[in-house]
Amino acid sequence: MVKQPYKELLYFCRNFRIEQSKMKKLVHILIAILLVAVSCEDEKYATSSDVKLEFSATAVRFDTIFPEIGAGTQHIKVYNRYDQSLLVSSIRLASGEASPFHLNINGMSSDEMQDMVIPPRDSIYIFIEVSEDVNNTNQSFFLRDSIEFITNNNSQDVDLMAWSQEVNIVKNDIVKSETWTNDKPYLVSRPVKVAKNAVLTISAGTKIYFHHGTRLLVAGKIIAKGSCDQPIVFQTDRMEPLFQNLPDLWNGIVLAPGSYDNVLDFVEVRNAHIGLQVGSIEEKGFATAVIGNSRFISNFYAGIFSVKSKLQVYNTLIADYHRYGAALLLGGEYDFYHTTIANYDLDPVKLRLTPSLLLSNYLIVNKDDKEPETLTGDLKKAYFSNVIIAGDAPSGNEVGMEQNSEANFNFLFDHCLLQMCDTFNVSNPNHYKHILKGVNPRFADPFRMRFELDSISPARDAGLRDIGDLYPYDLAKQNRISDLAPDLGAYERIDKPKK
Repeated sequence: MVKQPYKELLYFCRNFRIEQSKMKKLVHILIAILLVAVSCEDEKYATSSDVKLEFSATAVRFDTIFPEIGAGTQHIKVYNRYDQSLLVSSIRLASGEASPFHLNINGMSSDEMQDMVIPPRDSIYIFIEVSEDVNNTNQSFFLRDSIEFITNNNSQDVDLMAWSQEVNIVKNDIVKSETWTNDKPYLVSRPVKVAKNAVLTISAGTKIYFHHGTRLLVAGKIIAKGSCDQPIVFQTDRMEPLFQNLPDLWNGIVLAPGSYDNVLDFVEVRNAHIGLQVGSIEEKGFATAVIGNSRFISNFYAGIFSVKSKLQVYNTLIADYHRYGAALLLGGEYDFYHTTIANYDLDPVKLRLTPSLLLSNYLIVNKDDKEPETLTGDLKKAYFSNVIIAGDAPSGNEVGMEQNSEANFNFLFDHCLLQMCDTFNVSNPNHYKHILKGVNPRFADPFRMRFELDSISPARDAGLRDIGDLYPYDLAKQNRISDLAPDLGAYERIDKPKK
């Protein structure tokens, strides 16, 4: 097939007096082109009607789509498991132009593609997103379609499903005194501030979703009272399973200096940069809050970050953080009862060099080109009782102390389990009483966020009874004073009766 064209090329080149070296180079290029063309003609495809594609998933589900925000992008891989190329005659959305979905097929933005070749033992990507038009509604409905594949007259499909959620969209930058109820979720698509002297009341069972870069700044007051069965949840608006335990997807709740008597009861704050910030380094003054029966999960810098403020925390779990569970800076007044602060991570990339709890009465601040400034504040009180502070920090110390002699530094750990290295001295009775130091608390499964106690946990019955009497029910509403003594931490171990 190549000989005849070759002779014709030589004749052509001689007639036009092309230099021999250049002529040979041109001939070689043209021969290569001809060979490619011939090989394409001879390429073999798997033509059997029994041939089937394989998919990384047979169904794609978008958990929740919010108006004005849209949905994330999902994807599937389409595999050719054969030793020959596959010619996929058609890839298309079954509903065509009426589909609520859009496709990107192997890098091409198109909802339909013909004659897609998948080389032997190779694959292609298909990305799926929900049409923006669908998101311009406040109605709740179910969306469905499928991607249809035709190969050798053999039809296959991948189901597409999505749920649109009706929500209350928080459109005002400033919130005055009002109540958010649980009739439908709230979507915060831009930063929101509770005005000074205003009270934001949130009913049990209310869910508040935050878009990336947003926060809830409270200059007035927030009263959020949930229940064990109907907690109040603050979390990201990314509802795909991939994002459930990811941090830093929104900025968190901030109680500004001058915000007093805040109440967070049976709330869950997750996926934020800082779950709850109380007070501010930049501003004078302090804030106050009572936090009970709550969970701060999967937040990045800290679960609770407090600056020279006043907090009472009880029956609370702070877990799965990348820096600190609780960072209490520049002094303040703190009471922590029956609280579990713990972090365990199997991923070595997320190596944590910070303690779970940080107490400090000073802070060094760098301001522009000026010399670093040391700020101090009196730690008037930091009382921890029936508390567990544990984790897998490489240092072995999950309690960090940063003290400046120019300010007061008063603290006491009373009946606590503290993950500390052997050299950490806990002999001073003014600061440590009845401490379980450096022992494994034996949680049920901390790597799967189960911080209930195992049956052989040393934290069982190790608590101070007087504190247990103040908080007789644990985070799961179990009675913690029905046996010899209360357990340490947020959860009471209740053994099932033997049959």
